[in-house]
Amino acid sequence: MSLSAFEVFLQSLQTHALLKGISKLDYVPLDLSIHNKELKGVNISSSTDLETFINNQIKKNDAKVAFGGYLEQRGIYERSNYFNQSNPETERNIHLGVDLWIEANTPIYAPLNGIIHSFKNNTNYGDYGPTLILKHTIGGFEFFTLYGHLSITSIKNLEVGVEVKHGQQIAALGTAEVNGDYPPHLHFQIIKDIQNFEGDYPGVSNQFDLEFYKANCPDPNLLLNIY
Repeated sequence: MSLSAFEVFLQSLQTHALLKGISKLDYVPLDLSIHNKELKGVNISSSTDLETFINNQIKKNDAKVAFGGYLEQRGIYERSNYFNQSNPETERNIHLGVDLWIEANTPIYAPLNGIIHSFKNNTNYGDYGPTLILKHTIGGFEFFTLYGHLSITSIKNLEVGVEVKHGQQIAALGTAEVNGDYPPHLHFQIIKDIQNFEGDYPGVSNQFDLEFYKANCPDPNLLLNIY
């Protein structure tokens, strides 16, 4: 399928890596979909057990970071009433960002110039926890990038509208105690139309709304360029 003009534009941008000092060879893909039979023996409701599984995948592949998840249908959201619905069409379990699984307190860097659009601690069980959204206006396009599962200190003393420079440290990753009860990781998402959200935006879709979100939240790898 051909890329939209917006996707072609994103792909053309020169970005700074979200994680510094890590090469492409240090990343290993991670499958957390409902189709991964290896997860059948893992208690995915436990952040500790899930973290052990993820860390084992990283070590087994001599990697530093596990990544993946865009449009992945996952079972890990079933534990939370925030996502779970009785109707399969409205149950939110299709992931709209890319996750980078790496230890807590890892610094996160801005991929592009922008400004602080908003920030918030989203404290629902299974939610983002501390979250930062940047606004970018480049080459006639306006769009947003979201960074979820941060440390609480990452969103302290921030001000909306403050300029952020390409390559500037903008955050660090949080622990399971503050990040929605997940193993430490970054949820990174591109958003074309923020729809009046502040400090939050859906990172998981249901089947019914999926076509809209696929268009509004294109593949983050257009900026990340890690796979």
